[in-house]
Amino acid sequence: MSNNVAPVGLQLRSLVTSAGSLTLSLDEVPTPAPAVDEVLIQVQASPINPSDLGLLLGGVDMRSATVTGGGASTRVTAPVPSESLGGLRARLDQSMAVGNEGAGVVVAAGASADAQKLLGRTVGVAGGSMYSQFRCVKAALCLPLPAGVSAKQGASCFVNPLTALGMTETMRREGHTALVHTAAASNLGQMLNRLCIADGIALVNVVRKPEQAELLRSMGAAHVVDSSSETYMADLISALRVTGATIAFDAIGGGKGGSNILTGMEAAANATAKEYSRYGSTTFKQLYIYGGLDRGPTELSRAFGFSWATAGWLLTPFLQKIGGDATNALRERVANEITTTFASSYTSVISLAQALDLDVLKSYARMQTGEKYLIDPSLPN
Repeated sequence: MSNNVAPVGLQLRSLVTSAGSLTLSLDEVPTPAPAVDEVLIQVQASPINPSDLGLLLGGVDMRSATVTGGGASTRVTAPVPSESLGGLRARLDQSMAVGNEGAGVVVAAGASADAQKLLGRTVGVAGGSMYSQFRCVKAALCLPLPAGVSAKQGASCFVNPLTALGMTETMRREGHTALVHTAAASNLGQMLNRLCIADGIALVNVVRKPEQAELLRSMGAAHVVDSSSETYMADLISALRVTGATIAFDAIGGGKGGSNILTGMEAAANATAKEYSRYGSTTFKQLYIYGGLDRGPTELSRAFGFSWATAGWLLTPFLQKIGGDATNALRERVANEITTTFASSYTSVISLAQALDLDVLKSYARMQTGEKYLIDPSLPN
C-alpha cells in the first residue's frame, strides 16, 4: 500500500439502539490493505440518494435532533419513536456505515491484473459504505471512468443511471412501448427524460408543481402533467392516449397517485374500445412502486378493470434477474454517456463533518426536488 495513504480514515456511521435513539457519528476506521483482487479507493464524491437516507436516518424525524462536538468529533442524536423500533429490529444496536455509491481515485491495488490496471484511475463504485475517506472493494465492482471525467461527474454512475435504464429495459422486456414516471423533475426523472428522448421512447412525466413542469418542458419533455392542476386527470388521460403508455414507475408510493395512473390508463384504453365489457378493457396495465416519498398507505380505488398488476421494483433484484452480461452492457453505456445522458448535477458539495451539521442535515433529509447533495470525504473537516 502506498506510503501516502493514511493508516486510518473517517467514516460516517448510523446507530439505532434498542433503547430508542439514533446516533450519527464520524468514526476512525483502519485503512485496509487490498487483497489480491481488490483496490483501495480514496473517495472524493458520494451522492446522498433517497435510498441512503433510509439507512442513515432510519425514518427518524430529525426536527428533534441535537448535536454535540464539532468537526470530526460531531455527533447527532435523535429519539426514535417506540412504535418504529419493530421495523428497525434487524439493525438495532449495530453501528452501520452508509453510502451506496461514489467515485474516487484508486490509490492501492492487489496483485491481480484486473486490480493493477485500475491503479491511479478514477473509478465509480456501488460498494456501500461510501461515506468514507477510503473504501476497499473488489476490482470487478469498479467502473473505470473515461479519461477527463472527474469523481464528481462519476459519483452517481450507478443508482440513478442504472435505475433509468432498468425502467426502460423492464418496459421492453414486458412488452410495453411507453411509460409513465412520477416525481419526474428529480435528478433521476431528468435523466430518464434524456434517456427516453435519446432512445425514442414516449414518456409521460408526472410532476407536482407548475415550475417543475416548466423545467422539464425546457429540457425537451413532450408530455408533462402536473398533479396539482385542476385538469390533471384530463391531461393525464390525454397524454396516455397519445403515448399508449401502459407501464408506470411510481416514486411516491403512498396515497392515490398510482391508482389515478391506472385509472387514466383504463380510460385511455376505453376511449378506442369497440365494445363494452363489464370487466373493463383487455389492455394490461402495470404499476411499479419503486420509492416511498409518501410514507402513507398505498390506496387503490378499483376503477381500472381487471387487467392490471401492481408490484414493487428495486434495482438490485432487476440486475440479478437480467444477469451479468446484460448488466455489464448497461454499465458500459453509462460510462460512455456519463457526461451527457447520465449526467448529474448537485446544489451543494459538503464534507463528512458538514453532513452532520443540523441545518444541512435537515435540508437534505427533506428530499426536495432540485436539491441534491454530494459528500466529498476528501475535504477537510
